[in-house]
Amino acid sequence: MKPRLPKPFSDFSHYFSTTLLAVGDTTYLDYKKILEKRDDYGPHNRCLSGESSYLWEYVTSQKVQFIKEVFLPETKKRKERTATLEVRYCPISINPPSRLKKSGNFNVYALFATEINVPDGCEPITWMLLTSELVTTQAEASQILRWYTYRWRIEEYHKILKSGCKAESYRLAGESMSTMLGFLTVIAAQLLRMTYLHRNSPHSSAELVLTKIQMDVLLASTPPKQKKQIQLTVDWAIRAIARLGGYLEHRKNSPIGIQVLWRGWLELETLCQGWLLHENLK
Repeated sequence: MKPRLPKPFSDFSHYFSTTLLAVGDTTYLDYKKILEKRDDYGPHNRCLSGESSYLWEYVTSQKVQFIKEVFLPETKKRKERTATLEVRYCPISINPPSRLKKSGNFNVYALFATEINVPDGCEPITWMLLTSELVTTQAEASQILRWYTYRWRIEEYHKILKSGCKAESYRLAGESMSTMLGFLTVIAAQLLRMTYLHRNSPHSSAELVLTKIQMDVLLASTPPKQKKQIQLTVDWAIRAIARLGGYLEHRKNSPIGIQVLWRGWLELETLCQGWLLHENLK
């Protein structure tokens, strides 16, 4: 049985002064989050209040407000590409489910984005988004789209937390699990940042992802003959950490996996602790 997340992790809203956006799964609409003024996703054809049509028919009949290009990262089902979207948006009122009738109708904004000029062999992007945020201008609609595209980065973060950091493998309970998850979430965020910079800015300085001690340790673990060829870039840092985790350097064309990077990061932290202890003994 997989351990459950502790209750303290179920609600972080009181820790932040900024607005929190909760994005639901593509198979449901959380009405309570709309009451709490959260963003959500609405794939189902909801019945609209005061209209003789349903959500999809009504929103897709609105005129196109603007055209926008959105970058789509690579996934298991598609290669990365830039999609051109037709964007429509309008205010709507949704009839609540029977269990929430006392709350009245839900007044939200609907934003519909559909891909045009789809490349051959690619499945077109179609998004129906519902939000309690105001959407009356192109800038506001573009912001909602930008927020929604963060879903892939969030999914990648959870993949690192689950597959790399093995968050579900720790058999702890209560505050002990909360403390462990606190450490793991920070490490997962750091690894996500590293992989993001490696993908987008591989030739940037390694100082963006490593401390001076970490760079000194990685340089010390590098064979002397290779040190003259080293350029202290993000790409070098990621590959050096991956080697500590078992990455085979001769397979340069193979991607660096999350688990290898996680193992390498743990090994690097262990070596850094030894480095600091040695420095303190001087």
